[in-house]
Amino acid sequence: MPTARGYVRSVARVAVLDDYQRAAAVMADWSSLPRGTDVEFFHDHVADVDDLAARLAPFDVVVAMRERTAFGRDLLERLPGLRLLVTTGPFNAAIDVRAAATRGVLVCGTGGTIAPTAELTWGLILAALRHIPTEDAAIRAGAWQRTVGSSVRGRTLAVLGLGRLGALVARVGDAFGMDVIAWSQNLTDERCAQVRGVTRVDKDELFARADVLSIHLVLSDRTRGLVGARELAMMRPSALLVNTSRGPIVDERALIDALRDGTIATAALDVFDEEPLPPDHPLRTMVNVVLTPHLGYVTDDTYRIFYGDAVEDIAAFLAGSPIRVIEAAP
Repeated sequence: MPTARGYVRSVARVAVLDDYQRAAAVMADWSSLPRGTDVEFFHDHVADVDDLAARLAPFDVVVAMRERTAFGRDLLERLPGLRLLVTTGPFNAAIDVRAAATRGVLVCGTGGTIAPTAELTWGLILAALRHIPTEDAAIRAGAWQRTVGSSVRGRTLAVLGLGRLGALVARVGDAFGMDVIAWSQNLTDERCAQVRGVTRVDKDELFARADVLSIHLVLSDRTRGLVGARELAMMRPSALLVNTSRGPIVDERALIDALRDGTIATAALDVFDEEPLPPDHPLRTMVNVVLTPHLGYVTDDTYRIFYGDAVEDIAAFLAGSPIRVIEAAP
């Protein structure tokens, strides 16, 4: 079947990767694909490139869940049969789109929603400040009221990145009666005025005033390591750092040191430098950290969008009219 990228069969073998919760099969109508299309769901994560290349060699189409599995040039060069790579979400920093194009592999995306990540951000903030994981574990062990929590009302919420997601988080902070401040490299007073109750400050003031620092930036060369030892040292010893964006925006080693030294009090993290988080990672044993396994987007509503659109992408590609094509940046 002719497409902009050459010829593919009218049916295909499809690999759906990193289906940790065994949810993909029921979140979309995979039977709507052309008769004879073979869809296989993989529930584990394979990090080794050699092992991954061997697993994916028989497949024409791969559906990747966000950035759980990276598709760099090395892997793509080992997959001569791959013709379509679908990422859930509208973009994927873990896919080398330019390398895919040179190999004749079309990359397509899906829709998505930002609300679940904003909701999880507030779940993490409240869990950390009210010691919910600690008290849950204690009460199951027979104890009662071990901690004293902190209220958010009257505290300062510092939002690092006031895009659509950061704005949602900021509005909830305002509703809770927090003093909401924000900074990013291109943030304007006009943008802050669009989000009720937010004041633009400079970078150093953002860190110095934060009772709760919530990170909502896209990972790029400009934002990688943006929150480092210098920035953490400016924060209050009672401060909470929350990251539901991408792990490498924060210097992980500097954050661990800051938590151990009491430079800041607490962190609540949904994202990490390496995912899944290695079993021996020091964050797993730190008592002043609340951890979730990159759950920001993991809701039934989001999965139905992701996998439903992925099925549409595959069907459109096989019909010769690909949709939601992701092009390499110029």
